[in-house]
Amino acid sequence: MPKVAVTGGQGTMGTGITRELLARGFEVIVLDRHDGGGKYAGEQGVDARVIDLKDYAAVEDAFSGCEAVIHMAAIPDPNNYGPHVFIENTTTNYYVFEAAAFHNIRKVVQASSESAYGFPWARKPLSPYFVPIDETHPLIPEDCYGISKAANELVGEAFHRRTGMQVVTMRLSSILTDAGYREFYHLLDTPEVFKRVFWSYVDVRDAVAACLLAIEKDGLGAVSLNIAADDTFQIRTTRDLLQTYFPEVTDIRAAYNGFEAFYSNELAKKLLGWQPKYCWREVLGHSE
Repeated sequence: MPKVAVTGGQGTMGTGITRELLARGFEVIVLDRHDGGGKYAGEQGVDARVIDLKDYAAVEDAFSGCEAVIHMAAIPDPNNYGPHVFIENTTTNYYVFEAAAFHNIRKVVQASSESAYGFPWARKPLSPYFVPIDETHPLIPEDCYGISKAANELVGEAFHRRTGMQVVTMRLSSILTDAGYREFYHLLDTPEVFKRVFWSYVDVRDAVAACLLAIEKDGLGAVSLNIAADDTFQIRTTRDLLQTYFPEVTDIRAAYNGFEAFYSNELAKKLLGWQPKYCWREVLGHSE
């Protein structure tokens, strides 16, 4: 059976990816600094290892025999972890790529974030140059987390040039589970809370599906993709949100007649054949 390494495999995304890989007949090497409470204990097809990704030798050893890597591990929040987030995220990311290159692994999928654009964590709020925000929008991060994600994308491009490995970078929006849907739902009446993420989200199941498609597809080179739902998590229209919270944005490249997302996911749909299936309105039974 083909073998795939999943970093951060004990987390929400990593667990979903691991389960899907197993269902499709892959063997999975789960790498995480936590043991997950024995989540995969005795499960056929899973080799779960407690590894600090800053230990390059351990990463290199774990990747032996793998055909692909799905790299989800990272520290996600500069507010709670401080500026060392940059060192942690960029070091571990580089080691993942270096180990993959050592083993001549041909496909790597890595988790980036909408934070690479710079908006969510900026000390002084930033506005997009244009909307919808697609992959041609400049990356303008000012914070340690956003900068780490932008740097990691450059690392992926560099290893593609060096080795020819396919590198698909997922600029993930806020990943929501059932608990996340409920949290967002309770804040619908205070839209300013999620202004900096442009009310963007993606269902964890759709995010997992995008990662699986990225290792199934060939010939993608090195590419970064927005992974977001088609709509905003809001009851106010997108046009209303723009006029209220971003009146300075005048380069509007879509009609915006309803609740269309601020982040364009068209490139992911085109290159991966991906289509988000889950909408918060349907999941929560919300009607306008």
